[in-house]
Amino acid sequence: MTTLTLGSITVDVVKKDIKNVHLSVYPPAGDVRISAPLRMNLETIRVFAVSKLGWIKEQRKKIVGQERETPRIYAERESHYVWGKRYLLKVVELDCPAEVFIQHHRMVLQVRPNWSRERKQAFLDAWYRGQIRAAVAEMIRRWESVLGVKVERVFVRRMRTKWGSCSRTSASIRLNTDLAKKPLECLEYIVVHEMAHLIEPTHNARFIALMDRVMPNWMQYRQLLNQLPVRYENWGCSAPN
Repeated sequence: MTTLTLGSITVDVVKKDIKNVHLSVYPPAGDVRISAPLRMNLETIRVFAVSKLGWIKEQRKKIVGQERETPRIYAERESHYVWGKRYLLKVVELDCPAEVFIQHHRMVLQVRPNWSRERKQAFLDAWYRGQIRAAVAEMIRRWESVLGVKVERVFVRRMRTKWGSCSRTSASIRLNTDLAKKPLECLEYIVVHEMAHLIEPTHNARFIALMDRVMPNWMQYRQLLNQLPVRYENWGCSAPN
């Protein structure tokens, strides 16, 4: 890995067997990383980074200032969110199969006695993944018709630095489990965003024009998603992979 210095900003450069340059700014401290094709020389990468300096500074400011959730311990009356709505957690310990269900203004987490915090978190994360899978099936069918693309596979997983990603090679998209906590329109925006990348891989003028055409309010949904608190993470000291 090579390092570039742009004033007070340090940029990590990783060369990979890829076709396009990818620029990312990672939480929690706004670390900057560029993934570049193997054939691209360092001076070309530096010119690219300088051209994106304004965007980098803007993203770093957003990341450092974004509100974060407090650590969750899965205790009674703790706040949890489903599709943008707040619920108070009710923990029920029974010697029977675990389940999660919504009851009025409460999220009921039914678990076996003596489950650890980590096991409760894993079970609730799996429940959130199921919520997303159920919601996106119809979304994807509808947007495939609008965009003229075909999504072959959908992966839902916990992601530390992105709301979604896509692979044009496999025609697959990946979605962050935490989207089940945000308003449903935010999930739909990310689905459309990643599906649009199956047509245009970069955030260029063509991509923006496509999003403007098929989802005129997409910037409003993006702003809403960026304003909402993000999951607490114990990041440690190492940079994300």
